[in-house]
Formats: sequence, C-alpha cells, structure tokens
Amino acid sequence: MNIGDAAQLSGLPAKTIRYYEDIGLIEPLRAANGYRSFRESDLHKLAFLGRARSLGFTIDDCRTLLTLYRDRSRASADVKHVAQDHLACIDRKIVELTEMRRTLSHLIEACAGDDRPDCPILADLAAVAPGQSCVSHSN
Repeated sequence: MNIGDAAQLSGLPAKTIRYYEDIGLIEPLRAANGYRSFRESDLHKLAFLGRARSLGFTIDDCRTLLTLYRDRSRASADVKHVAQDHLACIDRKIVELTEMRRTLSHLIEACAGDDRPDCPILADLAAVAPGQSCVSHSN
C-alpha cells in the first residue's frame, strides 16, 4: 500500500510517517519507481508508534520500546523501566505546571484589570529572577 493508504489506516499524517522513516523507526519497502510500499507489519509499527507518542513517549523511548517489542527474549522489567522513567518525567511536569498555574493565578488575582497602567503581571514578567542578571558576561 502507498503512504496515503498507510496514513489513513494508521491515523498518522504522511509527513509523520516520512519522518519516522527518515529517522529509521520504520523501513517500508521501495518499489522500482521509488515509491514507498507499506506492509501490514509497517502499519502495526505505525500504530504502535502512534499510541506510544500519544502517551508522550519520546522518539528515543519509542526506538527503545520498538526494539524491546521485537526482542522475544526481552525482560518485562526493561519495558517497565522505560515506562517508569517516563512516568517520573510526567510527574515532574505536573509539579512544574501546578506551580506555573499557582503563580499565574496569583498574578491574575493581583491585577486590577482596569484602565490604570499599573499591572502586577507585567511587573512580574519584567523582574529579574534571583541569581540572574540582565547583563551578559560573555566575551
């Protein structure tokens, strides 16, 4: 099947499929005319990648997971380790987002939102963070 069919069946854009090929995640066959020819196994890999990416796994994680998937002698502990590392990353992001939300909510609450020019939101954005300097010290 061609890339259009593969895109439709996998639910991934053709551009994403080309990218996955460029970085070696999939290797469709090539016809004599140079066109890609996708097999059922390629569709399965694309579905696998689409699901993994929808869960936020990085491209490197996907590469590792595909390798583990193909390795019938793999240890499930290796797969679990990749997933646990990714979950820890998600947990860190949740903490960061929660703090960003708390800060932004506080700034919005502090802003009168009227016709006066004073704005705590802009004042906070313009403030230099502790330990930082606006002056570049590079040569």
